Amino acid sequence: MKAALYLLAGLLVLVAILVQLGALRGSRPADLGVINGRLKPPSSTPNSVSSQAALYPDHPQRTYADIAPLPLKNASGPASIQALAALLGTMPGTTVVEQRSDYLRAEAETRWLKFTDDVEFWFNPVRGVVELRGASRLGRRDFGVNRQRIEAIRSAYLARG
Repeated sequence: MKAALYLLAGLLVLVAILVQLGALRGSRPADLGVINGRLKPPSSTPNSVSSQAALYPDHPQRTYADIAPLPLKNASGPASIQALAALLGTMPGTTVVEQRSDYLRAEAETRWLKFTDDVEFWFNPVRGVVELRGASRLGRRDFGVNRQRIEAIRSAYLARG
């Protein structure tokens, strides 16, 4: 019995070390970005949101993933992307990894388990909005985490003058 408790404690310590070393971060997707005026489609499982979900009417997660785009700041795509970069820079666990005048990509890491999600924003000049996408790298469900994050970003973005 005592040996089993020691084994269990050892396994818990090993798991905690692996988590802190990034075992749950997942791999950075190679297909992010804007291709032909579109961000990557929503994930095939309920762990992503996208303002372009309607572009994929037969997608199995279209309804789950659908979320509104962001309005422009000062009627300017570059100003909007810059405002988002500044905002994301203040969010704990969030790192901007790519920024252009019309596109921004960040990685958001959860505090305890170190899961990493990818967040993208693109100024769509045709629609005059900032399209967005947030998706988990690992797991089949995100329990609404990406939607909550995007809505928190939206609230802070709209609150800034």
